[in-house]
Amino acid sequence: MPGTIALKYAARSMTRHTRRTILSMVGTGVGCAMALVTLSWMGGATEMQVRAVAESGAGHLRMVHQDWPDTQEPTLRLVDWERALAAVQALPNMNKYTMRAHATGLLAFGNRTAPAQITGVTPERELTSNRILQRGALEGRYLEKDERGAVVVGRTLARRLDVQIDDALYATLSGKDDIHSAMLYIVGILDTGSEDLDLGICHITLKDIEDITGIPGVGEISILLDDEQYMKAAETRLAANLPPDNTVITWREVHPALAANVDSDTAFMRLMAGIVILVVALGIMSAQLTAVLERRAEFAMLSALGMKSRQIISMVMIEAVIIGLGGAMVALVVGGSCAYYLATRGMDLTSFMDDDLGFADVLFDPHLYGSFGAWLVSYALIIAMATTICATLYPAWKAAQVMPADALRTTG
Repeated sequence: MPGTIALKYAARSMTRHTRRTILSMVGTGVGCAMALVTLSWMGGATEMQVRAVAESGAGHLRMVHQDWPDTQEPTLRLVDWERALAAVQALPNMNKYTMRAHATGLLAFGNRTAPAQITGVTPERELTSNRILQRGALEGRYLEKDERGAVVVGRTLARRLDVQIDDALYATLSGKDDIHSAMLYIVGILDTGSEDLDLGICHITLKDIEDITGIPGVGEISILLDDEQYMKAAETRLAANLPPDNTVITWREVHPALAANVDSDTAFMRLMAGIVILVVALGIMSAQLTAVLERRAEFAMLSALGMKSRQIISMVMIEAVIIGLGGAMVALVVGGSCAYYLATRGMDLTSFMDDDLGFADVLFDPHLYGSFGAWLVSYALIIAMATTICATLYPAWKAAQVMPADALRTTG
Protein backbone atom coordinates (compact mmCIF):
# COMPACT_ATOMS: atom_id res chain seq x y z
CA MET A 1 0.00 0.00 0.00
CA PRO A 2 2.66 2.63 0.88
CA GLY A 3 4.41 1.91 -2.41
CA THR A 4 1.13 2.33 -4.29
CA ILE A 5 0.55 5.73 -2.68
CA ALA A 6 4.06 6.90 -3.60
CA LEU A 7 3.55 5.71 -7.18
CA LYS A 8 0.20 7.50 -7.42
CA TYR A 9 1.62 10.80 -6.21
CA ALA A 10 4.67 10.46 -8.46
CA ALA A 11 2.49 9.88 -11.53
CA ARG A 12 0.23 12.80 -10.63
CA SER A 13 3.21 15.11 -10.12
CA MET A 14 4.76 14.20 -13.47
CA THR A 15 1.50 14.64 -15.42
CA ARG A 16 0.82 17.91 -13.66
CA HIS A 17 4.22 19.28 -14.73
CA THR A 18 4.27 17.85 -18.24
CA ARG A 19 6.70 20.36 -19.73
CA ARG A 20 9.25 19.84 -16.98
CA THR A 21 8.91 16.05 -17.30
CA ILE A 22 9.39 16.11 -21.08
CA LEU A 23 12.36 18.46 -20.87
CA SER A 24 13.97 16.27 -18.21
CA MET A 25 13.51 13.17 -20.39
CA VAL A 26 14.86 14.93 -23.49
CA GLY A 27 17.85 16.35 -21.61
CA THR A 28 18.66 12.95 -20.16
CA GLY A 29 18.16 11.26 -23.52
CA VAL A 30 20.33 13.66 -25.51
CA GLY A 31 23.16 13.38 -22.98
CA CYS A 32 22.95 9.59 -22.97
CA ALA A 33 22.78 9.61 -26.78
CA MET A 34 26.07 11.49 -26.88
CA ALA A 35 27.57 8.84 -24.61
CA LEU A 36 26.24 6.06 -26.87
CA VAL A 37 27.71 7.66 -29.99
CA THR A 38 31.03 8.08 -28.21
CA LEU A 39 31.02 4.40 -27.20
CA SER A 40 30.05 3.36 -30.75
CA TRP A 41 32.92 5.40 -32.18
CA MET A 42 35.32 4.00 -29.59
CA GLY A 43 34.30 0.41 -30.33
CA GLY A 44 34.59 0.94 -34.08
CA ALA A 45 37.98 2.64 -33.84
CA THR A 46 39.38 -0.12 -31.63
CA GLU A 47 38.00 -2.84 -33.91
CA MET A 48 39.40 -1.09 -36.99
CA GLN A 49 42.90 -0.84 -35.53
CA VAL A 50 42.97 -4.43 -34.26
CA ARG A 51 41.65 -5.74 -37.56
CA ALA A 52 44.18 -3.71 -39.53
CA VAL A 53 47.09 -5.01 -37.45
CA ALA A 54 45.90 -8.62 -37.57
CA GLU A 55 45.18 -8.62 -41.31
CA SER A 56 48.43 -6.85 -42.23
CA GLY A 57 50.45 -9.93 -41.35
CA ALA A 58 50.67 -9.95 -37.56
CA GLY A 59 47.56 -12.08 -37.07
CA HIS A 60 45.54 -12.07 -33.88
CA LEU A 61 47.99 -14.70 -32.65
CA ARG A 62 51.45 -15.67 -33.84
CA MET A 63 53.37 -18.84 -33.12
CA VAL A 64 57.14 -18.25 -32.96
CA HIS A 65 60.33 -19.63 -31.45
CA GLN A 66 60.47 -18.89 -27.72
CA ASP A 67 63.52 -16.62 -28.16
CA TRP A 68 61.91 -14.45 -30.83
CA PRO A 69 59.98 -12.05 -28.53
CA ASP A 70 63.26 -11.01 -26.87
CA THR A 71 65.66 -11.07 -29.82
CA GLN A 72 63.44 -10.82 -32.95
CA GLU A 73 66.22 -12.70 -34.71
CA PRO A 74 65.03 -13.41 -38.30
CA THR A 75 66.95 -16.69 -38.58
CA LEU A 76 64.98 -18.33 -35.75
CA ARG A 77 62.68 -21.14 -36.84
CA LEU A 78 59.85 -23.02 -35.13
CA VAL A 79 60.75 -26.32 -33.49
CA ASP A 80 58.79 -29.20 -35.04
CA TRP A 81 56.74 -26.80 -37.14
CA GLU A 82 54.59 -29.60 -38.62
CA ARG A 83 53.24 -30.41 -35.16
CA ALA A 84 52.77 -26.72 -34.46
CA LEU A 85 50.81 -26.37 -37.72
CA ALA A 86 48.58 -29.30 -36.76
CA ALA A 87 47.73 -27.53 -33.48
CA VAL A 88 46.78 -24.40 -35.43
CA GLN A 89 44.60 -26.31 -37.89
CA ALA A 90 42.72 -27.96 -35.00
CA LEU A 91 41.97 -24.59 -33.38
CA PRO A 92 38.26 -23.66 -33.07
CA ASN A 93 37.26 -20.25 -34.45
CA MET A 94 40.39 -20.16 -36.60
CA ASN A 95 39.64 -18.25 -39.80
CA LYS A 96 42.93 -18.26 -41.74
CA TYR A 97 46.61 -18.85 -41.16
CA THR A 98 49.80 -18.28 -43.07
CA MET A 99 53.40 -19.44 -42.66
CA ARG A 100 56.48 -17.29 -43.14
CA ALA A 101 60.24 -17.22 -42.68
CA HIS A 102 62.46 -14.15 -42.66
CA ALA A 103 66.03 -13.21 -43.52
CA THR A 104 67.91 -9.92 -43.69
CA GLY A 105 69.85 -9.21 -46.82
CA LEU A 106 71.02 -6.85 -49.52
CA LEU A 107 69.49 -6.45 -52.96
CA ALA A 108 71.62 -5.24 -55.86
CA PHE A 109 70.92 -4.20 -59.43
CA GLY A 110 73.88 -2.91 -61.37
CA ASN A 111 75.71 -0.48 -59.10
CA ARG A 112 72.64 0.21 -56.94
CA THR A 113 72.00 -1.60 -53.65
CA ALA A 114 69.36 -1.53 -50.95
CA PRO A 115 69.00 -3.36 -47.62
CA ALA A 116 65.89 -5.47 -47.36
CA GLN A 117 63.95 -7.76 -45.06
CA ILE A 118 63.27 -10.77 -47.27
CA THR A 119 60.14 -12.73 -46.37
CA GLY A 120 59.50 -16.28 -47.48
CA VAL A 121 55.78 -16.94 -47.88
CA THR A 122 53.26 -19.55 -48.93
CA PRO A 123 51.73 -17.54 -51.82
CA GLU A 124 48.23 -19.04 -51.82
CA ARG A 125 47.79 -18.37 -48.09
CA GLU A 126 49.45 -14.96 -48.10
CA LEU A 127 47.10 -13.72 -50.81
CA THR A 128 43.99 -14.67 -48.82
CA SER A 129 45.12 -13.39 -45.43
CA ASN A 130 47.25 -10.27 -46.01
CA ARG A 131 45.35 -7.05 -46.67
CA ILE A 132 48.54 -5.37 -47.89
CA LEU A 133 48.48 -7.65 -50.92
CA GLN A 134 44.71 -7.51 -51.33
CA ARG A 135 44.43 -3.73 -51.32
CA GLY A 136 47.69 -2.72 -52.95
CA ALA A 137 48.00 -2.09 -56.70
CA LEU A 138 50.08 -4.91 -58.15
CA GLU A 139 51.98 -4.43 -61.37
CA GLY A 140 52.72 -7.81 -62.92
CA ARG A 141 51.63 -10.74 -60.76
CA TYR A 142 52.16 -12.30 -57.35
CA LEU A 143 54.16 -15.42 -56.59
CA GLU A 144 52.77 -18.80 -57.56
CA LYS A 145 52.78 -21.97 -55.51
CA ASP A 146 56.20 -23.69 -55.44
CA GLU A 147 57.63 -21.03 -57.78
CA ARG A 148 61.42 -20.73 -57.69
CA GLY A 149 63.67 -17.72 -58.26
CA ALA A 150 60.83 -15.14 -58.32
CA VAL A 151 60.42 -12.06 -56.15
CA VAL A 152 57.75 -9.41 -55.55
CA VAL A 153 59.00 -6.05 -54.28
CA GLY A 154 57.38 -2.84 -53.10
CA ARG A 155 57.16 0.24 -55.32
CA THR A 156 59.52 2.31 -53.14
CA LEU A 157 62.13 -0.45 -53.12
CA ALA A 158 61.82 -0.85 -56.92
CA ARG A 159 62.22 2.88 -57.38
CA ARG A 160 65.29 2.95 -55.15
CA LEU A 161 66.92 0.17 -57.18
CA ASP A 162 65.52 1.56 -60.46
CA VAL A 163 64.14 -1.82 -61.52
CA GLN A 164 61.04 -3.05 -63.31
CA ILE A 165 59.25 -6.28 -64.12
CA ASP A 166 61.54 -9.11 -65.38
CA ASP A 167 64.72 -7.46 -64.07
CA ALA A 168 67.10 -9.75 -62.16
CA LEU A 169 68.15 -8.82 -58.63
CA TYR A 170 71.27 -10.16 -56.98
CA ALA A 171 70.22 -11.04 -53.43
CA THR A 172 72.66 -11.57 -50.58
CA LEU A 173 71.05 -13.14 -47.50
CA SER A 174 72.37 -13.81 -44.03
CA GLY A 175 72.24 -17.43 -42.85
CA LYS A 176 72.98 -18.68 -39.37
CA ASP A 177 76.75 -18.68 -39.77
CA ASP A 178 77.51 -17.44 -43.25
CA ILE A 179 76.30 -15.40 -46.23
CA HIS A 180 74.32 -16.82 -49.15
CA SER A 181 73.41 -15.33 -52.52
CA ALA A 182 71.00 -15.95 -55.37
CA MET A 183 69.52 -14.36 -58.50
CA LEU A 184 65.85 -13.39 -58.19
CA TYR A 185 63.64 -12.26 -61.07
CA ILE A 186 61.03 -9.60 -60.41
CA VAL A 187 57.54 -10.83 -61.29
CA GLY A 188 55.54 -8.17 -59.45
CA ILE A 189 55.82 -4.67 -58.02
CA LEU A 190 53.32 -3.78 -55.28
CA ASP A 191 52.16 -0.22 -54.64
CA THR A 192 50.25 0.18 -51.33
CA GLY A 193 50.28 3.97 -51.37
CA SER A 194 52.63 4.04 -48.38
CA GLU A 195 56.33 4.57 -49.01
CA ASP A 196 57.29 2.99 -45.69
CA LEU A 197 55.29 -0.16 -46.38
CA ASP A 198 56.52 -0.43 -49.97
CA LEU A 199 60.11 -0.18 -48.83
CA GLY A 200 59.70 -3.27 -46.63
CA ILE A 201 58.04 -5.56 -49.19
CA CYS A 202 60.30 -8.26 -50.61
CA HIS A 203 58.51 -11.61 -50.93
CA ILE A 204 59.89 -14.90 -52.21
CA THR A 205 58.53 -18.39 -51.72
CA LEU A 206 59.12 -20.25 -48.48
CA LYS A 207 60.99 -22.96 -50.37
CA ASP A 208 63.33 -20.39 -51.92
CA ILE A 209 64.27 -18.82 -48.59
CA GLU A 210 64.99 -22.29 -47.17
CA ASP A 211 67.28 -23.14 -50.11
CA ILE A 212 69.08 -19.79 -50.19
CA THR A 213 69.74 -19.42 -46.47
CA GLY A 214 70.21 -23.12 -45.78
CA ILE A 215 67.82 -22.82 -42.80
CA PRO A 216 64.91 -25.25 -43.13
CA GLY A 217 61.48 -24.84 -41.61
CA VAL A 218 59.00 -22.10 -40.81
CA GLY A 219 59.81 -19.01 -38.79
CA GLU A 220 56.27 -18.09 -37.77
CA ILE A 221 52.63 -19.05 -38.18
CA SER A 222 50.25 -16.08 -38.09
CA ILE A 223 46.66 -16.87 -37.17
CA LEU A 224 43.51 -14.89 -37.95
CA LEU A 225 40.50 -15.70 -35.78
CA ASP A 226 36.81 -15.21 -36.53
CA ASP A 227 36.70 -12.56 -33.81
CA GLU A 228 39.19 -10.96 -31.42
CA GLN A 229 37.04 -12.11 -28.47
CA TYR A 230 38.29 -15.67 -29.02
CA MET A 231 41.93 -14.62 -28.73
CA LYS A 232 42.48 -15.47 -25.05
CA ALA A 233 40.87 -18.92 -25.31
CA ALA A 234 42.78 -19.68 -28.52
CA GLU A 235 46.07 -18.58 -26.97
CA THR A 236 45.51 -20.85 -23.96
CA ARG A 237 44.62 -23.84 -26.13
CA LEU A 238 47.61 -23.36 -28.44
CA ALA A 239 50.01 -22.95 -25.52
CA ALA A 240 48.85 -26.32 -24.14
CA ASN A 241 49.55 -28.10 -27.46
CA LEU A 242 52.80 -26.42 -28.50
CA PRO A 243 56.00 -28.34 -29.17
CA PRO A 244 58.78 -27.40 -26.71
CA ASP A 245 60.80 -24.21 -27.33
CA ASN A 246 57.92 -22.51 -29.16
CA THR A 247 55.58 -19.86 -27.82
CA VAL A 248 52.38 -18.04 -28.75
CA ILE A 249 52.22 -14.24 -28.76
CA THR A 250 49.41 -11.81 -29.54
CA TRP A 251 49.35 -8.91 -31.95
CA ARG A 252 50.07 -6.66 -28.97
CA GLU A 253 53.51 -8.20 -28.55
CA VAL A 254 54.20 -7.99 -32.28
CA HIS A 255 53.25 -4.28 -32.39
CA PRO A 256 53.54 -2.90 -28.83
CA ALA A 257 53.50 0.73 -30.02
CA LEU A 258 50.20 0.25 -31.80
CA ALA A 259 48.79 -1.62 -28.78
CA ALA A 260 49.70 1.34 -26.58
CA ASN A 261 48.02 3.66 -29.08
CA VAL A 262 44.83 1.58 -29.01
CA ASP A 263 44.81 1.61 -25.21
CA SER A 264 45.35 5.39 -25.02
CA ASP A 265 42.59 6.07 -27.57
CA THR A 266 40.20 3.82 -25.64
CA ALA A 267 41.03 5.53 -22.35
CA PHE A 268 40.51 8.97 -23.89
CA MET A 269 37.13 8.05 -25.38
CA ARG A 270 36.01 6.54 -22.07
CA LEU A 271 37.02 9.76 -20.34
CA MET A 272 34.98 11.77 -22.84
CA ALA A 273 31.95 9.52 -22.32
CA GLY A 274 32.37 9.85 -18.55
CA ILE A 275 32.50 13.65 -18.79
CA VAL A 276 29.31 13.66 -20.87
CA ILE A 277 27.54 11.42 -18.35
CA LEU A 278 28.75 13.59 -15.45
CA VAL A 279 27.42 16.77 -17.12
CA VAL A 280 24.08 15.04 -17.71
CA ALA A 281 23.95 13.91 -14.06
CA LEU A 282 24.66 17.42 -12.81
CA GLY A 283 21.91 18.81 -15.05
CA ILE A 284 19.42 16.24 -13.76
CA MET A 285 20.40 16.92 -10.17
CA SER A 286 19.89 20.64 -10.68
CA ALA A 287 16.47 20.12 -12.27
CA GLN A 288 15.34 17.67 -9.61
CA LEU A 289 16.58 19.87 -6.78
CA THR A 290 14.73 22.85 -8.24
CA ALA A 291 11.59 20.75 -8.52
CA VAL A 292 11.94 19.65 -4.89
CA LEU A 293 12.33 23.22 -3.66
CA GLU A 294 9.27 24.30 -5.65
CA ARG A 295 7.26 21.52 -4.04
CA ARG A 296 8.27 22.14 -0.43
CA ALA A 297 4.68 23.01 0.54
CA GLU A 298 3.38 19.85 -1.15
CA PHE A 299 5.90 17.67 0.68
CA ALA A 300 5.08 19.45 3.96
CA MET A 301 1.37 18.79 3.50
CA LEU A 302 1.98 15.13 2.68
CA SER A 303 4.22 14.82 5.71
CA ALA A 304 1.59 16.49 7.94
CA LEU A 305 -1.01 14.02 6.61
CA GLY A 306 1.17 11.13 7.75
CA MET A 307 3.34 10.22 4.77
CA LYS A 308 6.64 8.82 5.97
CA SER A 309 10.02 10.17 4.89
CA ARG A 310 10.81 6.91 3.10
CA GLN A 311 7.56 7.26 1.12
CA ILE A 312 8.53 10.77 0.04
CA ILE A 313 11.95 9.51 -0.99
CA SER A 314 10.27 6.63 -2.86
CA MET A 315 8.00 9.08 -4.66
CA VAL A 316 10.89 11.24 -5.85
CA MET A 317 12.92 8.18 -6.86
CA ILE A 318 9.98 6.76 -8.81
CA GLU A 319 9.86 10.01 -10.75
CA ALA A 320 13.58 9.58 -11.45
CA VAL A 321 13.03 6.03 -12.72
CA ILE A 322 10.28 7.20 -15.08
CA ILE A 323 12.48 10.04 -16.35
CA GLY A 324 15.33 7.55 -16.79
CA LEU A 325 13.13 5.20 -18.83
CA GLY A 326 11.95 8.07 -21.01
CA GLY A 327 15.52 9.31 -21.38
CA ALA A 328 16.64 5.83 -22.44
CA MET A 329 13.99 5.80 -25.20
CA VAL A 330 15.15 9.20 -26.42
CA ALA A 331 18.77 8.04 -26.29
CA LEU A 332 17.96 4.95 -28.38
CA VAL A 333 16.15 7.02 -31.00
CA VAL A 334 18.80 9.74 -31.26
CA GLY A 335 21.98 7.88 -30.31
CA GLY A 336 20.89 4.63 -31.97
CA SER A 337 20.24 6.42 -35.25
CA CYS A 338 23.66 8.07 -35.17
CA ALA A 339 25.35 4.80 -34.25
CA TYR A 340 23.53 3.01 -37.08
CA TYR A 341 24.72 5.66 -39.52
CA LEU A 342 28.29 5.24 -38.28
CA ALA A 343 28.03 1.46 -38.57
CA THR A 344 26.57 1.42 -42.09
CA ARG A 345 27.99 4.54 -43.77
CA GLY A 346 31.10 5.16 -41.69
CA MET A 347 33.37 8.18 -41.86
CA ASP A 348 36.05 8.84 -44.45
CA LEU A 349 39.34 9.49 -42.66
CA THR A 350 41.45 9.92 -45.79
CA SER A 351 41.79 13.68 -45.32
CA PHE A 352 43.13 13.13 -41.78
CA MET A 353 45.69 10.53 -42.87
CA ASP A 354 47.36 12.45 -45.73
CA ASP A 355 46.64 9.58 -48.17
CA ASP A 356 49.29 7.48 -46.41
CA LEU A 357 47.42 4.64 -44.72
CA GLY A 358 50.52 2.68 -43.74
CA PHE A 359 52.21 2.75 -40.36
CA ALA A 360 54.63 0.28 -38.77
CA ASP A 361 54.02 -2.48 -41.35
CA VAL A 362 50.25 -2.05 -40.98
CA LEU A 363 47.81 -0.89 -43.66
CA PHE A 364 44.82 0.91 -42.15
CA ASP A 365 41.33 1.37 -43.53
CA PRO A 366 40.46 4.80 -44.94
CA HIS A 367 36.96 4.47 -43.45
CA LEU A 368 35.96 4.06 -39.82
CA TYR A 369 32.76 2.21 -39.02
CA GLY A 370 31.14 2.47 -35.61
CA SER A 371 30.04 -0.40 -33.43
CA PHE A 372 26.33 -1.24 -33.51
CA GLY A 373 24.26 -3.98 -31.91
CA ALA A 374 21.89 -5.05 -29.16
CA TRP A 375 24.35 -3.67 -26.60
CA LEU A 376 22.95 -0.19 -27.34
CA VAL A 377 19.67 -1.08 -25.60
CA SER A 378 21.30 -2.29 -22.40
CA TYR A 379 23.81 0.57 -22.38
CA ALA A 380 21.06 3.17 -22.90
CA LEU A 381 19.03 1.75 -20.02
CA ILE A 382 22.04 1.43 -17.72
CA ILE A 383 23.41 4.91 -18.43
CA ALA A 384 20.03 6.68 -18.29
CA MET A 385 18.74 4.86 -15.21
CA ALA A 386 22.01 5.01 -13.27
CA THR A 387 22.47 8.68 -14.10
CA THR A 388 18.98 9.78 -13.11
CA ILE A 389 18.81 7.64 -9.96
CA CYS A 390 22.23 8.75 -8.70
CA ALA A 391 21.50 12.38 -9.54
CA THR A 392 18.17 12.24 -7.68
CA LEU A 393 19.50 10.80 -4.41
CA TYR A 394 20.38 14.20 -2.94
CA PRO A 395 17.14 15.95 -4.02
CA ALA A 396 15.15 13.01 -2.62
CA TRP A 397 16.99 13.30 0.68
CA LYS A 398 16.28 17.06 0.74
CA ALA A 399 12.59 16.36 0.10
CA ALA A 400 12.47 14.01 3.07
CA GLN A 401 14.04 16.63 5.32
CA VAL A 402 11.29 19.20 4.79
CA MET A 403 9.71 20.14 8.13
CA PRO A 404 5.93 20.69 7.77
CA ALA A 405 5.69 23.71 10.07
CA ASP A 406 8.68 25.53 8.49
CA ALA A 407 7.58 24.83 4.94
CA LEU A 408 3.98 25.88 5.48
CA ARG A 409 5.05 29.04 7.35
CA THR A 410 7.44 29.98 4.56
CA THR A 411 4.90 29.46 1.80
CA GLY A 412 2.22 31.23 3.74
